[in-house]
Amino acid sequence: MELKLTNVTKTYGKVTALRDLSVTFTPGVYGILGANGAGKSTMMSLITDNVKRDGGSITWDGREILELGDSFRAILGYMPQQQGLYDQMTAESFVTYMGRLKGLRGKALHENVKELLALTNLYDVRHKKVGGFSGGMRQRVLLAQALLGDPKVLILDEPTAGLDPKERIRIRNYIHDLTRDRIVLLATHIVSDIESIAGQVLLIKKGELVRMAPPLALIADLPSDWQPIMYRPTLEDVYLCFLGD
Repeated sequence: MELKLTNVTKTYGKVTALRDLSVTFTPGVYGILGANGAGKSTMMSLITDNVKRDGGSITWDGREILELGDSFRAILGYMPQQQGLYDQMTAESFVTYMGRLKGLRGKALHENVKELLALTNLYDVRHKKVGGFSGGMRQRVLLAQALLGDPKVLILDEPTAGLDPKERIRIRNYIHDLTRDRIVLLATHIVSDIESIAGQVLLIKKGELVRMAPPLALIADLPSDWQPIMYRPTLEDVYLCFLGD
């Protein structure tokens, strides 16, 4: 199971969002760190084929994803940053609707929806309208729909943004429990989330991959004269050192 980006480039007018980005993903959790406009969301949009790239290739087990088409999209799960939900729908009807869009049908869909609502602690409120949900509950609905069909590649764009600490930890724990036999790409500004669950961390700055390594290796790579912001260096220091202006 391998998702590989090779020399991927994307520009928007005169702005280069990604420049010759090359990275290989195998099963595990990959935290993606970068400032606003660094290229994190663009990379995810290219993998999901929501935007067209200007150069390079993206392959799944050696085959170009544009050639695979629907068969590749079938193994993708995507949780967008924006909470674009149908507020008049119930949690169950929304996740069911998204499952139908993904090609799931009948008993298999019903059982999958039931399982995912239970997993995300939404089963007891499955008949309530999403419009009345808190921010954390809405995020859990989006996570549930991303997991439909047991995707092999799970893409999460700012999954804990705007949540209170309790909800953030809850979502983070759900993500941690999903890592087995799956490639999970997690883009966020919340460094502590990545430090807790990511096996590898990508540092992206101005559309380029600056570093990629496990969290502890990145911390160990800090300059010897770096003054940590706390009593010991953390991934926050890594962010400030390698991605700060």
